Amino acid sequence: MKYGFIKVASAVPTVQVADCVQNLKEIESLIVQAEGQGVEVIAFPELSLTGYSCQDLFRQQLLLDAAENALLQLLDFTRHLDIIAIVGLPVPVGDLLLNCAAVVQRGKILGLVPKTYLPNYGEFYEKRWFASSQDLRPATIRLAGHSVHVTASPQLFRTCDGAVFGVEICEDVWAPTPPSNHLALAGADIVFNLSASDELTGKHAYLKSLLAQQSARTVTAYVYSSAGFGESTQDVVYGGNALIYENGRLLAEGERFALKSQMQTAQVDVERLRGERRNNTTFANAQRRMRNEEVTTVEAEATQPRDFVLERAVEPLPFIPGAADMETSCDEIFSIQVMGLAKRMVHTRARTVVIGISGGLDSTLALLVCAKTFDRLQLDRRGIVGVTMPGFGTTDRTYRNAVGLMQSLGVTIREVNIARSVTQHFEDIGHDAAVRDVTYENAQARERTQILMDLANELGGMVVGTGDLSELALGWATYNGDHMSMYGVNASVPKTLVLHLVRHVAGQMDTDSAATLLDIVNTPISPELIPADDEGNIRQKTEDLVGPYELHDFFLYYFLRHGFSPRKIFLLARKAFGGGASAAAAAGTASSSPASRADGGAGIYDEATILHWLQTFCRRFFNQQFKRSCLPDGPKVGSVSLSPRGDWRMPSDAVSALWLREVDALMSQAGVQQ
Repeated sequence: MKYGFIKVASAVPTVQVADCVQNLKEIESLIVQAEGQGVEVIAFPELSLTGYSCQDLFRQQLLLDAAENALLQLLDFTRHLDIIAIVGLPVPVGDLLLNCAAVVQRGKILGLVPKTYLPNYGEFYEKRWFASSQDLRPATIRLAGHSVHVTASPQLFRTCDGAVFGVEICEDVWAPTPPSNHLALAGADIVFNLSASDELTGKHAYLKSLLAQQSARTVTAYVYSSAGFGESTQDVVYGGNALIYENGRLLAEGERFALKSQMQTAQVDVERLRGERRNNTTFANAQRRMRNEEVTTVEAEATQPRDFVLERAVEPLPFIPGAADMETSCDEIFSIQVMGLAKRMVHTRARTVVIGISGGLDSTLALLVCAKTFDRLQLDRRGIVGVTMPGFGTTDRTYRNAVGLMQSLGVTIREVNIARSVTQHFEDIGHDAAVRDVTYENAQARERTQILMDLANELGGMVVGTGDLSELALGWATYNGDHMSMYGVNASVPKTLVLHLVRHVAGQMDTDSAATLLDIVNTPISPELIPADDEGNIRQKTEDLVGPYELHDFFLYYFLRHGFSPRKIFLLARKAFGGGASAAAAAGTASSSPASRADGGAGIYDEATILHWLQTFCRRFFNQQFKRSCLPDGPKVGSVSLSPRGDWRMPSDAVSALWLREVDALMSQAGVQQ
């Protein structure tokens, strides 16, 4: 494995029933293709050397001998190949005939896995020919010139670079307790299923649901290969399904009812699967049942190292739902925020909320949540006190949008200009107002928070926070300023998702309100703490200072959700953002304001830009933990949260040296000046 990835394949060869010679040719052809594409393990369908639909021909010794001879030839064919191949064939063991999967590599049989559950209902009559592994006494047999141990106990296979896989056959996964349950609990990262499942109306959708659920339940990659064209159509038809799942997510899917042999490949992220298991205490608890169960582990042959090329697609906006799920997901997220605030209001008996409205994305989303919450609680929206607090950097555009939004929502509008009070504060502490440093900026943020808190006291209400997950990750908040509130409705919503949520709500509003929301989406993200330029435009753009939010959200997702190293995050980011295309200035700033693009799409960044902001992310994430250690309450809406009471518990004085050293090494390798 490199970067934790292993490349697997599901192959569906065309077959000729009972013609082992022709079937072997098809299998060998697909193995050659797979080897050329860097596949490390390839699976073929159930009984692929003979064909599944041989029926009573399985009682013919000639067919059994031909299957064994085909396996012998396959061993010779693979003698100098690194790839591991899993093929199906009938194998006599004493008085039993078993439906088996043979795992072969470099001319050797690594193992033989017999089928456990034999369907004997409807169109299936497997018990007429085969015995179950449950009827087997462990035995050592001679097969294709090898001594092979055959057992019903779980068997695991470990590749030379540490990936662990197991095998089950067709009906096994349809059973109430599939063998793959035991294989996964014993340590299998990947399960290969050799199948011959016929096609019926509605069965395909059920099959995909079954495989997705089994992959998710066992936290494995699940590689499924089912018999296709060439099997007998005497009574049933075989569609030839090639499916690859990873923890419930479909990575690859072949063409059903194809008339030619086909192969689907995918890079499985074993590191990601193992990380999921470590985080899932239920999985660890379930492993207790394996303590007294005998498990055989077979070590595969060592292979030659290959150059690694990431082939699987990587979504650049991992927090954003797919187009098909966008409406439903946005409604669900919005509802979670609303229910969280509603509960807090009911508990505190608050009938008033106070919220600072800047005309930016975050405060807009928070205000929309407040409005929906008041509607759900059947409260008058005038109990929402929206406070606009113009300061030294406030522009006409953001002020106009802030006021226009509050008017359209029918909330109470308060305006408090902070310029005079902040100027007085500078005089009090002896700060030169001409020096626009961190004191100049943070004094404004803290003055605004003081106003909101005092108004909440005066009105008997609560302050609703607007800061989002991305800002918390980067520490882009003024400590005890916008960092603080009584309840933070956006606390686990990343900036890229805030944009989509606001756009989603805009699609449900009247024309004027929608126009205001879309203009807010298109406004450059800024704290507006520095005066505007001579044309009245925003001078202080957040993404020019801390980097594109779409990059930081990407880093955050893989750092927090999966615990990936900077090296692997960089690999994924290059793939996701089309690394190599220059779309940034030499200083590493984005070519536009990505998180504010109206289309909500992702930008393109070169390697230097990605590494520059990855370094910034690692440094800021560690240095700013102290702000996250005392966060207000807020609802969790997705799989990533930085709540110090829930998902993320990190010491405020942890050092980032280990992560930054890896980023520095990546920069050196890429020839990027630091």
